[in-house]
Amino acid sequence: MNIRLIEGQGVALDPVQDDRDRVARNAALAALADIPAPDPLDTVGYKSAGHTLVIGTRADALPWAERLAAALPVTVLLLDDDGSDKALRLYPVFAARALVVTGWLGAFDATWQTGGSQPEHARFDLVLDLGAAPQIATHQRPHGYYAPGLDPAARQAAVAELVGMVGDFEKPTYFAYKERLCAHGRNRRSGCNACVEICSAGAISGAGDLIAVNPYLCAGCGACTTVCPTGALGYAYPGAAHTGMRIKAALNAYTQAGGREPVLLVHGLEGAALLDAVDVPGRVLPLGVHHTASTGIDIWLAALAWGAAGITVLMTDAEAPQYAAALDEQMTIARTIMTGLGYAGAHVQLLRATAPDELARALQNAPRGEVPARRAGFNVAADKRNTLDYALEHLLREAPQQVEEIALPAGSPFGTLAVDAGKCSLCMACVGACPASALQDGQNAPQLRFIEKNCVQCGLCADTCPEDAIRLVPRLSFRDTRKQPVVLNETQPFHCIRCNKPFGTLRMVESMLARLAGHPAFAGHLDRMRMCGDCRVIDMMTPAGEQTIHQAQELRRQR
Repeated sequence: MNIRLIEGQGVALDPVQDDRDRVARNAALAALADIPAPDPLDTVGYKSAGHTLVIGTRADALPWAERLAAALPVTVLLLDDDGSDKALRLYPVFAARALVVTGWLGAFDATWQTGGSQPEHARFDLVLDLGAAPQIATHQRPHGYYAPGLDPAARQAAVAELVGMVGDFEKPTYFAYKERLCAHGRNRRSGCNACVEICSAGAISGAGDLIAVNPYLCAGCGACTTVCPTGALGYAYPGAAHTGMRIKAALNAYTQAGGREPVLLVHGLEGAALLDAVDVPGRVLPLGVHHTASTGIDIWLAALAWGAAGITVLMTDAEAPQYAAALDEQMTIARTIMTGLGYAGAHVQLLRATAPDELARALQNAPRGEVPARRAGFNVAADKRNTLDYALEHLLREAPQQVEEIALPAGSPFGTLAVDAGKCSLCMACVGACPASALQDGQNAPQLRFIEKNCVQCGLCADTCPEDAIRLVPRLSFRDTRKQPVVLNETQPFHCIRCNKPFGTLRMVESMLARLAGHPAFAGHLDRMRMCGDCRVIDMMTPAGEQTIHQAQELRRQR
């Protein structure tokens, strides 16, 4: 058994207030029950005829295949067979080496080697994997794939489920993807990879400058939407607005019924089973979600702005380890913000528990952080960054101490940029790489401008900069200038030596001259690099181009 408690506070229980809180919690739970479940905006369909692949050693696979064959069409791949078994069976049996299995319910592809040189390939609807190591090793397995391990009871349960996996099935499409907001990459440069790294179902992969999400593999955990800094990946079922509506309704009902210091306890199905065996303190409001990784700083800070004294996220051993790491990072950001604004106490808690008695003790230490004097009235927006803006503006307005900025840990989705003006040539490569329109050019002036509110600290600008002149500075600014373009670097324009039209910067032209001085194509014609594009073409097509240049230079000197 394992439990990890982060920043809990032990406070003696007041029985009288706890009774009041329990009555208030009942009101909160009634308010939650009155909110209907949302309808999915879109669904993914599966079709299964029951063709089942059984994988394992002879001793493991054949007995279970016999049971399944009475109800489903079965094919067996033996991992320890030399092909000498010639026994007659009602289903095909193959010796398999170098086996590879991919896919999902109704579309599993298996490739393996037999005695011949050419690999064998077949498609199946279902897979029962009884091998020592699962062929599909993702933490979240695809629908229709069962790897029950060595436990006979688990194997029996898997076989019972497989028999029922025939027909048409569907599930919600849990995510929504807005390509224009994605910070995964630009111009073949890598930026944010958070969603790819955290997905425990292997459903997300890079696709050039964007990502690709396989809806058939997606299990709806929502972790990708939690770590996405821009909101390019959003939780579509249920949407963030629906989750926010549930939280706000519960907190309102609890407060109006006289409850004090409410703590939102976010839990999944496994957590619900633990809670059923625990006497939960009255001020703790359980909030069941499809998966605990689906909430992050936008939802948490909104709940704190609505008057929650804290948020506890309950995880069990069923969740992928990378989810706990991601929530830990999100909570570090939330704590840093609340502490920086002067709110006393602990506000967020990551709780990992496997036993009811340990969970009961831990809930006595649920957070009791200082809350705003006035509760906020905003609703969660469809756009993640807008929700963060609403919550942060309210928390600042009611904060015990007013600050202009808060330094944040690396990896935070807020920040500014430090630009080395001595290195920056104002080439504007960073502007083209920025996915959030945080970096902008000066339009008709050689300027690099920056809007801090838009910056998500993806790092694409720093990675793209050919001069290595940009450094990320994670912070949360509350200055008025965070919403306005500020100049990070500027210089005087360089004028064409032929027509006097501005076409670049002095540093850019000097850099080109230094790089191309030895290039044979420009031997004797380096002055062309001091011309705008139109004049450069004219000069190349005019035999007397050099004389024209000298005449233009003389004319400029006379002026």
